[in-house]
Amino acid sequence: MEKRKKEKLEQKIVQHLLEQKIEKVFIICPVRNLTPEEDKEIKAYIGMLESKGIKVHYPPRDTNQNDSIGLRICSDNKKALRESDRIDIYLNSSSSGTLFDFGMAFAFEKPIYLINRDDLKPTDGKSFVNVLLALDELYKKKYNNSL
Repeated sequence: MEKRKKEKLEQKIVQHLLEQKIEKVFIICPVRNLTPEEDKEIKAYIGMLESKGIKVHYPPRDTNQNDSIGLRICSDNKKALRESDRIDIYLNSSSSGTLFDFGMAFAFEKPIYLINRDDLKPTDGKSFVNVLLALDELYKKKYNNSL
């Protein structure tokens, strides 16, 4: 995304979060197979939110990843998801943890925003990508497409 367009979008995101009194955002993203490029992009996004006073739960940083089974990680993320006002997702469909956390966000009926929406293309037929794109559109419509 071109730099100026990205800066404008970031301003709209922050303005929207402040207008909607969204104080806590949970970031769903890959943890184990996070690429350096994804990590850089997500951290820049988090930095933008945190610089405006938004509290962000970022699992690679904020969830203790030392768990031989993964059940405690899932429980910790469930608690943080429940306490969040909105869920922002960086989708890498090869991440099973991302899909698991998305299921919890869906069950909690949390508003969902796709961080990397421009990278996602609808698929033919049913898919998690199509579900996420549809939920992202519903969220945009609810807030007059302000994002």
